Amino acid sequence: MFDKILIANRGEIACRVIKTARRMGIATVAVYSEADANARHVRLADEAVLIGPAAARESYLVADKILEVARQTGAQAVHPGYGFLSENEDFAEACERAGIVFIGPPASAIRAMGSKSAAKALMEKAGVPLTPGYHGDNQDPAFLAAEAERIGYPVLIKASAGGGGKGMRRVDRPAEFEAALASCQREAANAFGSDHVLVEKYVLRPRHIEIQVFGDTQGHCVYLFERDCSVQRRHQKVLEEAPAPGMTPERRAAMGRAAVEAAKAVGYVGAGTVEFIANQDGSFYFMEMNTRLQVEHPVTEMITGLDLVEWQLRVAAGEPLPLRQEQLAIHGHALEARIYAEDPDKGFLPSTGKLLHLAPPPESDHVRVDTGVEQGDEITPHYDPMIAKLIVWDLDRERALARMRAALAQYRVVGVANNVEFLSRLVTAPAFANADLDTALIEREQAVLFPQGREVPQEVWALAALAELQREARVAEAAGRHSAQPASPWNRLDGWRLNARAQRTLSMRLGELQQQVGVSYLKDGHELSIGGQRLFVRGTLGENGRIHAQLGERRVSAAVVISGEKRHVFFEGGAWGVVLVNPLHAGGAGDDPAGGLKAPMPGKVIALVASAGSTVEKGAPLLVLEAMKMEHTITAPAKGLVKAFHFAPGDQVTDGVDLVDFEVQA
Repeated sequence: MFDKILIANRGEIACRVIKTARRMGIATVAVYSEADANARHVRLADEAVLIGPAAARESYLVADKILEVARQTGAQAVHPGYGFLSENEDFAEACERAGIVFIGPPASAIRAMGSKSAAKALMEKAGVPLTPGYHGDNQDPAFLAAEAERIGYPVLIKASAGGGGKGMRRVDRPAEFEAALASCQREAANAFGSDHVLVEKYVLRPRHIEIQVFGDTQGHCVYLFERDCSVQRRHQKVLEEAPAPGMTPERRAAMGRAAVEAAKAVGYVGAGTVEFIANQDGSFYFMEMNTRLQVEHPVTEMITGLDLVEWQLRVAAGEPLPLRQEQLAIHGHALEARIYAEDPDKGFLPSTGKLLHLAPPPESDHVRVDTGVEQGDEITPHYDPMIAKLIVWDLDRERALARMRAALAQYRVVGVANNVEFLSRLVTAPAFANADLDTALIEREQAVLFPQGREVPQEVWALAALAELQREARVAEAAGRHSAQPASPWNRLDGWRLNARAQRTLSMRLGELQQQVGVSYLKDGHELSIGGQRLFVRGTLGENGRIHAQLGERRVSAAVVISGEKRHVFFEGGAWGVVLVNPLHAGGAGDDPAGGLKAPMPGKVIALVASAGSTVEKGAPLLVLEAMKMEHTITAPAKGLVKAFHFAPGDQVTDGVDLVDFEVQA
């Protein structure tokens, strides 16, 4: 076994590998960019070495720098994690030439399966069913458009070297093909260094089911059952579970055999995933093979009781697989939710900023949290905006779902927009709860997942007010302790008056909704007036914003995190950012009278779609911004005139800058 390994990655996967290595007594070396100097994986590793600027192409993607660090630190092997260089055959070969073990498959297997087109040709020879499509080398746009017509719309354009939902576009009509192809190729070239694409029939109501395979250097190969990854948005997985709901033993065995044959065909070693598109009738098509550990591997670990990273390390060290196929079994059901810094109500736009408050649910035999960040860390625009993976397990799917609902209700994030509430709605949506799964579930459940005009419970206003009153009392008490007369009653904010009760009004705002909360001070609490109703309240504000309160006749446990003017209320699985309005403040930020369209996040301008001086309709694409490895199209808010662009393709922009001078027309 190795004495020391280098982890050529960052974030939660680097932390995940460090955890297993430490348990096995293996020293770890982390690499980091300038943006990650204080990252959690750097803090956890035994050693850490700077390898370059924030941009991945100048740090995490520079193989020579990583290998030099491995030589300098005496690391015997490199674990590539997932993403970055994990599926780069040149890097695997460079490791071999340097005498350093690559903890993954041989370069020949990566090469064979790394190209979706080549992999499909290999699977076709092996008799594995394929989705109808074009997987060849002719990349002429006119030819590909003709192939799309032959296949029949809708079609899916997909980067041959892709993964993670990047470089993929669904196209429903011929008129959309050219623009979708160009966008797909740009994103693919930037993410994978190749703009080669394939075109396939888009299967309606498909399920995305993948098989975990593992091979060793002695020629043994097993499958560790399946994962259902059907719940996606923009081709990126949101929820995963194992085993797949409705999977029969016969179908599981058939898919498992096909996956093992695919792995054996390329002499596969280590962890890999064979992905299939499955019809509702149970038929399935080979989609691709990911020659690495997957983001969602924890659900497989939870139902098998195995540590797949440990298996990777043992196999890479030349040991045989720890178990044979007949020794593997499924126990219980597991689900994984990806916690992202993104705003679901704004098209899942990534969010950046400091994690001012981060409180995941406590871990146990039933709940696991894999994360690369802690409270106080930054979510930067340079990398994937994942905060954590929340994994739950129980004896069956129904109980696992209950665990997930409870765990999400306990998850608190302040400082960046996040998808925790969205995930809570998703796991309670009838379609998901009843396992009516397909890759368009989020789109077809819009009404449930994106409710309009959400009513604010009275308790939210009451909790925000109570937390503010508690905060004020604490500040006054602390100030009194340092005053000349610490015992003076004038140091207390208890509302004492000689002949009457003290009264005041707190002004609060939530979005466009304004609320006046009347406060009357009582001997053992407060009486609040909210919307004409009176409510007796009292409580204590504890550590990390926890608040135990009596609201009328009801006792509740919640959390209120105070950050600047906001009181972030976490109550019954919901989160509300209540703003405490300063009555002495006049004015505020209004709409830009010049009609400027601002950058929603830091990024790089990729393309100008419209022309300065042109008149466009509402929703027309104006420019394309790249941020966090994805493209985001800025569209016209109304019919109007594009007066000027402030930036050219290739320019870097900061959050909130004006991108376009736009004049709305009647």
